[in-house]
Amino acid sequence: MNLKRPFTLLVMSLFVAVGTMAQKQAPPEGGKPKDFKLPATKTIALENGLTATLVQYGAIPKVSVMCAVRVGNLNEEASEIWLADLVGDMMKEGTVSRTSTQLAEAAASMGGSISIGVGPDLTTVSGDVLSESGQDLVALLGDVLRNPSFPAAELERLKNDRVRDLAVSRTRPGNLAMEAFYKMLYPDHPYGRVFPTEEMVKGFTLDQVKAFYDENFGAVRTTVFVVGKFDEPAMESAIRKAFDGWKQGPEPLVNIPSPVMKHGFRIVDRPGAPQSTIYVGLPVLNPSEADYVGLLVTNSLLGGSFASRITTNIREQKGYTYSPTSMISTRYRDAYWAEVADVSTNVTGAALKEIFKEITRLQSEPPSAEELKGIQNYLAGTFVLQNSSRGGITNQLSFLRLHGLTEDYLTNFVKRVYAVTPEEVSALATKHLKAEVMSLAITGDTKAIAPQVREYSRP
Repeated sequence: MNLKRPFTLLVMSLFVAVGTMAQKQAPPEGGKPKDFKLPATKTIALENGLTATLVQYGAIPKVSVMCAVRVGNLNEEASEIWLADLVGDMMKEGTVSRTSTQLAEAAASMGGSISIGVGPDLTTVSGDVLSESGQDLVALLGDVLRNPSFPAAELERLKNDRVRDLAVSRTRPGNLAMEAFYKMLYPDHPYGRVFPTEEMVKGFTLDQVKAFYDENFGAVRTTVFVVGKFDEPAMESAIRKAFDGWKQGPEPLVNIPSPVMKHGFRIVDRPGAPQSTIYVGLPVLNPSEADYVGLLVTNSLLGGSFASRITTNIREQKGYTYSPTSMISTRYRDAYWAEVADVSTNVTGAALKEIFKEITRLQSEPPSAEELKGIQNYLAGTFVLQNSSRGGITNQLSFLRLHGLTEDYLTNFVKRVYAVTPEEVSALATKHLKAEVMSLAITGDTKAIAPQVREYSRP
């Protein structure tokens, strides 16, 4: 006879009971988040057009350096999808004076590493090291940016890596739904190109890699951000030494899309799939426009937080999904709003019905002051928390630079969040989240879900 089992069950029952009681008790109200205070910044400009922003921050003897270049997937031709990513991969493979191993060892000796990231609008080359090595890191990043060797021997390996990434990515239903959604919003623009073909990647040549770099990288498109503890005169001298004499290069490419603002519908068939992945949304205003912060509040209340209305409805109350979310995704002078959810196949139509119901309800029924206050506390608090690190401040400064915003966007953000009223939330939802012109992409079992979503498949 197992005498331990009844005792274990008793203890577990007590824990459950205590947990349930704790859940029913309202937690004490937290303090109102304070305004975000951006440390003093210093900006320098080189004759070749490169700019640098320096920020003394924190007490830990470390420094983050990020070089942000206005080049990314936006600069690709229709036959070059992921070429920018391959260029970023090749830049990690060494410079004219260092191999990839030597680059990694040099960064490691400083207490850090080098990262290269490629996005729609920006390519970033960055590192985070001990303060005493800050100037050496700038020199190392400058070498990576200015003098990539593009070793021919590494090209096939890196292309094969990308082919494998492509194959894996295309097995994920969320990626397939996102691709269909982007194609509806941006049918004739680089922002709408998510995946290349395998043949496209395999066909990239070293000459294409070098040409893309030569045509797109240069000082005019580059901003250097330095955040942390460092010797300011020595850091400024290191930046000038690392980047003086670099070619100016072209001005940033401006190719602002005209996203489709009309109803669209696509199903990507996955026979037998137990779940459907939903992407539903539309173009909205971008960070350079006046209502943007108000729309961020509206999004957080509608679907962009754990306590949001859509999440409460289809996760907590209905149990249709585990982790739905809504977002405002931005690029240069462009943004879209989308609700994304993985739902059980048999409730695909029901989940969509509830999503649209919550959009309509917010448009017609402003939130209570209490509900809105909770969302404002969440949004303001996470904003301040996200900016309480060197990397967070660096990312925010890069965001300001890309979107042409001034520092008061950061310093007044919390005030602007709390200034939004319930009536404004409802008005913004009515103005910007029009269900009749939303695009809807679903990855799932067409046979099972098509009858459920017939009302959304209208032309």
